[in-house]
Amino acid sequence: MSVPINGLSVDVEDWFQVGAFEKVIDRENWNSLATRVERNCDEILRLFADAGVKGTFFTLGWVAERNPALMWRIAEEGHEVASHGWDHERVFRLGRKAFAADIDRARKVIEDASGQTVKGYRAPSFSIDARTPWAFEVLAEQGYAYSSSVAPIAHDHYGWREAPRFAFRPIADAELIEIPVTTARFAGRRLAAGGGGFFRVLPYGFSRWAIRQVNRDDRRPAVFYFHPWEIDPGQPRVEGAPLRSRFRHYTNLSVMADKLERLVGEFRWGRMDELAAREALRAEPLAFAA
Repeated sequence: MSVPINGLSVDVEDWFQVGAFEKVIDRENWNSLATRVERNCDEILRLFADAGVKGTFFTLGWVAERNPALMWRIAEEGHEVASHGWDHERVFRLGRKAFAADIDRARKVIEDASGQTVKGYRAPSFSIDARTPWAFEVLAEQGYAYSSSVAPIAHDHYGWREAPRFAFRPIADAELIEIPVTTARFAGRRLAAGGGGFFRVLPYGFSRWAIRQVNRDDRRPAVFYFHPWEIDPGQPRVEGAPLRSRFRHYTNLSVMADKLERLVGEFRWGRMDELAAREALRAEPLAFAA
């Protein structure tokens, strides 16, 4: 049995644009803050090059507009550049019309900067859920080939527990497919296992076990994500943020790069657009799973 090629992805946003700090850092102040996203992405590009892997960079339009040379480098090195929306506003806060404008604006800027056609989208904070099924219709109308915007778990920050664990077609008569971030199963429960804070905080062995389970038992590719700020222990500390937010954001930043290097060397990885093309052959119409 061949081992699946997993999807490797980076959600390109700066340290001050995360959902954890949205109540203590105003968007109006972003331009006055020291940006670190370019230096962090350069480190990621070096890590990927050393490992000989390609991935997908889901990028905020706000970042692409200010860092066009970075977008060009990512594309030139053979990675996919995809959309993370304009400025990390969650889908359920936008509404249909504003969402359509948001992803259209981001796509145009990202394409101009990278020279690539944008095929994929990831919602900020995995904010396509049971409240926003119309978002898939908008993505299909704008010609996106795939989305990776659903976290099929229950979580205090995001989640759509009833969604399928693997690729599905959210609109019966459209080509668009949704590729949820990875979950593993244990004792009848779904466990978040697709990266981000879970990867930083939990022992490496958990992620290895989860990806192996998905590859071997489910015979499906895993979808893994992380952020550039997660490899940056020198980033500024945000005062006034809730304790839980600070714990989630700052824990194990100093070990993240080493863990990533281990992960990319242990499993097979590729771009999300290539994974989407393979998964499209077996993506089922939307059917909710327990």
